[in-house]
Amino acid sequence: MAPLGLRPVTPTNVLGVIMGGGEGRRLFPLTKERSKPAVPIAGKYRLVDIPISNCINSNIRHIYILTQFNSASLHRHIHQSYAFDRFSRGFVEILAAQQTTGGSSWYQGTADAVRQNLRYFLEQDYEYIVILSGDQLYRMDFRKVLQQHLESYADITIAAKPVTRCEAAWLGILQVNEEKRIVRFVEKPKDEQLLDDLKIQDPLLSHVRITTSDDHYLASMGIYVFNRDILRKVLDNDTTDFGKHIIPDAIGRHRVSAYIFQGYWQDVGTIRSFFDANLALCSLKPSFNFFDRDAPVYTHARFLPASKVVESDIRTALIGDGCVILRSRIENTVVGVRSFIGADCELRDTIIMGCDFFETQHEMLEEDAMGIPHMSIGRGSKIERAIIDKNVHIGEGVVITDKSKCPDFDGPNYCIRDGIVIIPKNAVIPAGTRI
Repeated sequence: MAPLGLRPVTPTNVLGVIMGGGEGRRLFPLTKERSKPAVPIAGKYRLVDIPISNCINSNIRHIYILTQFNSASLHRHIHQSYAFDRFSRGFVEILAAQQTTGGSSWYQGTADAVRQNLRYFLEQDYEYIVILSGDQLYRMDFRKVLQQHLESYADITIAAKPVTRCEAAWLGILQVNEEKRIVRFVEKPKDEQLLDDLKIQDPLLSHVRITTSDDHYLASMGIYVFNRDILRKVLDNDTTDFGKHIIPDAIGRHRVSAYIFQGYWQDVGTIRSFFDANLALCSLKPSFNFFDRDAPVYTHARFLPASKVVESDIRTALIGDGCVILRSRIENTVVGVRSFIGADCELRDTIIMGCDFFETQHEMLEEDAMGIPHMSIGRGSKIERAIIDKNVHIGEGVVITDKSKCPDFDGPNYCIRDGIVIIPKNAVIPAGTRI
């Protein structure tokens, strides 16, 4: 039963809000020409597909996405991918940063982005607002979060995940009482004594079934449930960020509870975390599994042919639709849609994002006349520990080697971040190049 004054949760009184406006500097150059939620993942999806799919699978069918930087490709993906029938009244809509009579500034942070669009959220009869990040890999049933939110009579509920001591220093850490009510919130605690004070104690330690001797902490996942009137109250100021300002202030004024989540969750906001999370998907039983018929991940429905693989040695790989692979060796690699991999290539620990279109015969003849390699991985190329962005032209005999011990570097048509070589979107790498 819902608390006095609040209605039970229904598909029509819950609104999903996905934060898609971040500049994504830590994912550069993947975010050079696109916003962070539009970055491709797992060979055929975009990052934004994860929170949208979680909402749809949780029967949340009213979804706004707040956008700002490099948003054209994200807008195009949303419009091509998500359309509910007219009888469901569901929607996935973009709310881009805009100049209005009430203000002319861009979003200054997560809370400011919600504040600037609050009038749209309050126009309808939404009782609960679920606020989500656009750059995390996880599967969550928000109906369970909302159920606990009502049963605990919470004003705000924050999803939290147990993490180790080394992870805690880089996250927002919650301290809760026996009723899972949050009594303290510290953003990125570094002090050793403070970390000792914040670690999970019994009986909560037993409740989450942690049996190791390592210290554990509850970290905010950046997933929030607000009651309608409470969201309006906490945003009645000029603060800019939920984690730094809104949540710490709300703990002393409102009933703020933690929903403890113990499934797979990964923030993929850096090159290293993005790279590792993608390659982990190649394993037979990854921690995050796209092969889930009860909670599928939705995306743009492309009408592509099945992939062709000719006389190749392929081990632990994800291969998207519409690919052609000729007599090559591929290991622990993601091969995105419409990829063409020439003969005698060796690819290891690599992400190939694929192509947005198939080249026509006329386009390939023009490239030949200009001495430009086709949009493909050229014959005899050897690539290890790299991210090849979309529509890249790699000539024959190109060698990209492991740069694990190299510092960050920006070269001609490539970058090195966290020891990973990144070939930006639409780049041309001439035949015989060595990186």
